[in-house]
Amino acid sequence: MIERTIFSPEHESFRDSFRRFMDREIAPHHEAWEEQGYVDREVWRKAGANGFLCLTMPEEYGGAGGDKLYSVAQMEELARGGFTGIGFGLHSEIVAPYILHYGTEDQKRRYLPRLASGEMVGAIAMSEPAAGSDLQGVRSTAIRQPDGSHLLNGSKTFITNGWHADLVVVVAKTDPAAGAKGTSLLLVERGMPGFAVGKRLKKLGLKAQDTSELFFDNVRVPATHLLGGEPMRNRGFICLMEQLPWERMQIAVTAVAAAQAAIDWTVQYVKDRRVFGQPVAAFQNTRYKLAELQTEVQVARVFVDRCLELVLRDQLDTATASMAKYWTTDLQCKVMDECVQLHGGYGFMWEVPITRAYADARVQRIYGGTNEIMKEVITRAMGLGAK
Repeated sequence: MIERTIFSPEHESFRDSFRRFMDREIAPHHEAWEEQGYVDREVWRKAGANGFLCLTMPEEYGGAGGDKLYSVAQMEELARGGFTGIGFGLHSEIVAPYILHYGTEDQKRRYLPRLASGEMVGAIAMSEPAAGSDLQGVRSTAIRQPDGSHLLNGSKTFITNGWHADLVVVVAKTDPAAGAKGTSLLLVERGMPGFAVGKRLKKLGLKAQDTSELFFDNVRVPATHLLGGEPMRNRGFICLMEQLPWERMQIAVTAVAAAQAAIDWTVQYVKDRRVFGQPVAAFQNTRYKLAELQTEVQVARVFVDRCLELVLRDQLDTATASMAKYWTTDLQCKVMDECVQLHGGYGFMWEVPITRAYADARVQRIYGGTNEIMKEVITRAMGLGAK
């Protein structure tokens, strides 16, 4: 296999440390968390106490001051273990960066240290019942009042970390008549009157992930909670477009790591499982199928690692990130399906890791923008977009 060169010894040391944390604080509990539909809040506080949240945030704001590869190593380890209930990635590498990149100094100092410690859990509320991949279709409104505050109304759905969220970055129209150009981002805290967390949503997979509905009924959001303050009013759509490539790369990273884990589990299974007096691995079809899958995952990993090099230099363009997201998640689902088949009847049993991984994989082709939307983004970069 091609040796990976993007990680330093320091990154690998961090990976080992986080793996030990997972073995101690996550692995023994994840099955129970799947049953209850959310992870225990205590795991967030323990992660913060051990320095495993907001790894790329500057030290002055309570973060570790590391590069994105520390977060990549964490994402890969969680995916490798099948611990899909843990929402650290969204919290640390989507919510916190919005505040760091666009927030006022007061907002950074108010929220980032609390996110880094695990005192607060962060979520971002984009999707609505009638607006998913098409963020221009957001209908939630935040109308400015005479005192400078905003009156927020609307609902959001499919919100990761929504059940635990203490801080939500909400996408809303502050100038509804302007369409996408009238979009802003607001910082809504748990406990604000009119803000309600709806039911936890029961899903095909990601059963330990606390995905929820959120409702905003005349929530009075202070002027100080407009992300970035007045200079960022009506610039929310631009912020979203700037951050989506990194979000999509995170999905690609986890797709490749989960696919490799599935292959590893399956290789061990076909060595151990015997059929007609010999291991399943002795059959040519089994060996060739796994050889095909491993080749495709190796190709995907090399591409993703190259994209990560571009991320570190702030050179990753939207079209390439979209390629990575759609290609790797399609591949992830293909790998999971083939590995389930090689597990036979055991591949249909929930207690077997490959079964959970199969269910968890399906949403990867949907969130972060559906793969059909990714192809549309790519064609537009090729000059083939619809007029």
